[in-house]
Amino acid sequence: MLPSFRTLDPALLKPSELHPFLVGAVAPRPVAFASTISADGQVNLSPYSFFNCFGSNPPILVFSPANRVRDNSQKHTLQNVREVPEVVIHICDYAMVEQMSLASTEYEKGVNEFVKAGFTELPSQRVQPPRVAEAPAAFECVVEQVIELGQNNGAGNLIICRVVLAHFREDILLPSGLGIDPFRLDAIARLGGDWYCRAAGSSLFEVPKPNRSLGIGIDELPEHLRTSDLLTGNNLGRLGNIEREALPTAEEIEAFRTEPLVAYTLNKYREDSGEQHKQLTLLGQQFLLEGRLLEAWKTLLLAESGNIR
Repeated sequence: MLPSFRTLDPALLKPSELHPFLVGAVAPRPVAFASTISADGQVNLSPYSFFNCFGSNPPILVFSPANRVRDNSQKHTLQNVREVPEVVIHICDYAMVEQMSLASTEYEKGVNEFVKAGFTELPSQRVQPPRVAEAPAAFECVVEQVIELGQNNGAGNLIICRVVLAHFREDILLPSGLGIDPFRLDAIARLGGDWYCRAAGSSLFEVPKPNRSLGIGIDELPEHLRTSDLLTGNNLGRLGNIEREALPTAEEIEAFRTEPLVAYTLNKYREDSGEQHKQLTLLGQQFLLEGRLLEAWKTLLLAESGNIR
């Protein structure tokens, strides 16, 4: 049975009524902790969750200080980049999330949020705004373009930034030094309302990229797998992300009967084919959750008399 939905027409709602649905559903969002400077040298530091990376050659980051929904006023960050088209975008970790949030306070123009939020200023090397010493990653950027998306309350202002220099704290790097270790980064992201999430511990998981192979697809799975009441959409997606050449042969499937957990299941439920099928399917599902794709395939194909070869 399909779920029920609430349908909203933006044209019939006030911005304040639509806003919580947008930011609550489009989540989690990374946070651009942006430092800017005005023409007369006043530093500003503020977080923005309308943010992401949009290319690596050239390296482009885009964030959007939207007009305030409340009164349609514009953020000091937007005013600053129009005067001095430079910005340092920082990535925040869990250790600094409360200070980062404090920096979002709507202080009067000219108040330095580095001071208010207790952050340490570091001089940048290529741009005028200072860096946040406590941030695990920082991107010194020049502003290529500012695109106004509207004049109304809540309208976005895309600030397109080109990275000219990047800084990464050594302790967040992979042992190889060729990237960022997500477990060490301990990144935070924005949800709706007062909610954030933390990308750490058991909340991190891997999904093999399908562009590394040509998976057979869910439509090519055996019918007993596609129509299973036990296997989830995620389970089927992982099963479908296997190349046809990698599928186990009939001989490999038959030999897998001696695998201890499989042999135990076959023997325990040998008098009840329905329960045997169920328990083998659950065992195959467990292999999938453990990342043991071939073992999962063998077990699930043993659950049915035939296979797709």
